[in-house]
Amino acid sequence: MDNNPSLRFEKTDWALILGASSGFGGATAIALAQHGMNICGVHFDRAATMPAAEEIKETVRAAGVQMMFFNVNAADPAKRTEVLDALQKELQKDERAYVRVLMHSLAFGTLKPYIADKPEDMISQQQMEMTLDVMANTLVYWTQGAFVRKLLRRGSRIYAMTSSGGRTQIPHYGAVSAAKAALESHIRQLTMELGAFGITANSIMAGVTDTPALRKIPAAVKLINTAKAKNPQMRLTTPEDIGRAIVLLTHEYGGFISGNVLGVDGGEEIVSYIGQKNARELE
Repeated sequence: MDNNPSLRFEKTDWALILGASSGFGGATAIALAQHGMNICGVHFDRAATMPAAEEIKETVRAAGVQMMFFNVNAADPAKRTEVLDALQKELQKDERAYVRVLMHSLAFGTLKPYIADKPEDMISQQQMEMTLDVMANTLVYWTQGAFVRKLLRRGSRIYAMTSSGGRTQIPHYGAVSAAKAALESHIRQLTMELGAFGITANSIMAGVTDTPALRKIPAAVKLINTAKAKNPQMRLTTPEDIGRAIVLLTHEYGGFISGNVLGVDGGEEIVSYIGQKNARELE
């Protein structure tokens, strides 16, 4: 056994990252690329956010790995087929190549209350179904597509970004909370069904992180201040924290870690009391 394991990946290892142009997905794409993994990134950006997406791509390119990026709607079945077929064609060039990492980091949902004085202010059935489909069910569909194309094999890792919002409630977050709970359930089911193939699946629960997705939540500033005040390390989680954790978990020694919700938050989730020193910073 290697007593000094390297975190450098093989040249035939690929990561398929859904939501690769910002936040957790972008940081993970960069971290994996800098450790030698090829990147297939799926993102959905328009003109206003394309500069950030291009910056991620340039950083990945600078790492010297192979890369494929698709600016498409990951929830569109036809686009999913298009991306997976293209990735399959690329990987068929070397029989050793496979998807070592499949990461789900899609953050596109409706932030509206279930109950409001006016019907038009309540979340609609269409909005509810869209939120759960994009933020939870797409994990299953992409995994199925990768599996039937034999892109996943022994040693593959599946990661899905969840949050404490999957088990606690805040205003306007109901549909997203339901999606996160469903996402964790999907991960558990995939763990059971893929275990015999040597494929692991885990939910990654980041602490409060100042990302574009977080800023869309009406209570974002309060969430940020509270997290800073109660985190034992007295700072927010960063996307880079998640990227580094996924690099670590993807090492071959992580092959028996599966079916879990893994916290990457510096201990933020376990703290319920804000100490006097930290409380002053919240004021």
